Amino acid sequence: MSERLARAALTRLTEPGDVRMAGLVADLGAEVVYEHLRNERDLGGVLTEVASRLRGLDPARDLDDASRQGIRFVVPGDPEWPPSLADLETAEPLNRRGGAPIGLWVRGRLRVDEACARSVAVVGSRSATSYGAGVAGALAAEVAREGVAVVSGAAFGIDQAAHRGALAARGPTVAVLACGPERAYPAAHKQLLDYIAEEGVVVSELPPGCAPTRLRFLSRNRLIAALSTGTVVVEAAVRSGALNTANWATRLHRVLMGVPGPVTSAPSEGVHELIRSGKAALVTEGRHVLELASPAGSFTLGHQRGETRPLDGLEEQELRVLDALPVVHGVSVASLARTAALGEAAVRESLTILRDAGLAEAVDGVWRIGKAHAS
Repeated sequence: MSERLARAALTRLTEPGDVRMAGLVADLGAEVVYEHLRNERDLGGVLTEVASRLRGLDPARDLDDASRQGIRFVVPGDPEWPPSLADLETAEPLNRRGGAPIGLWVRGRLRVDEACARSVAVVGSRSATSYGAGVAGALAAEVAREGVAVVSGAAFGIDQAAHRGALAARGPTVAVLACGPERAYPAAHKQLLDYIAEEGVVVSELPPGCAPTRLRFLSRNRLIAALSTGTVVVEAAVRSGALNTANWATRLHRVLMGVPGPVTSAPSEGVHELIRSGKAALVTEGRHVLELASPAGSFTLGHQRGETRPLDGLEEQELRVLDALPVVHGVSVASLARTAALGEAAVRESLTILRDAGLAEAVDGVWRIGKAHAS
């Protein structure tokens, strides 16, 4: 039996992120593990858990059926296999989930490895506020316009906004599911997932036909983090599932970023704690994300400055004369000199500079504030 068939079979037999199975496959190889199970030889207590699934298992038929649905099965060693998933092999498990995936069931026109070569995960609350959804969509659109793929889980709320933002910007997006790649979960997102498959790519560890479960969502989160250069959390309460993805990003040494919300907002408490504790960098727009998640020096931001004003760059002497100028009724140079505590020659010198900048004007031999400063 080939490695691909064995791995396809194992995705039917085991749950995603099963640490024992991942270890066995890494140590013995998928073909050996599957042959042992087929011959009812137990491996670390796995056989008793998968015995019922072994009956009637036909991985070749699974691959044929998937192919007819436009679904391909990608395994380690394939050109499309994302190299970043190797980091999962050495990361500490979380909630008894961990290890590299046995294989990926993929639907979509983009190759997973190419889409995820430059990618950022955007995750957050399912019950997002209008503020959170708006920020997530705008941030994802700005990132996607630069050719960076937006990775998320296609759930309600922030995930949905992130995918839609990337698609609206005609950029790449990757949906990572906790069910079979052909299933729409939630059902209301069928049209969205079909569109992602047309323009981007849909990925799952689970073969076609599998339904989502709570543990499968936790396993899915590690893939979202591993496929991405960095993870942005937009709105997450203190017990949000998005914080599980954030934990995986930290374990995998990925850049972790958080978008702050109003300080009184319960949906942002988890994000605020990530930022307060120093685990996440504060970001408010796509260019902040691009700077942190891009290779060093490839995308840099200068210091933010306010709009340049006519007063910028004036020396202290000119500012003192400007402060002494009246708005309506003009005054003489001598009067300005007394008010500004300067000599008349210095005042005339400053008035020339201020006049050229439109900040002062002479009317009938007396001086007042110019139109540029008055406006």
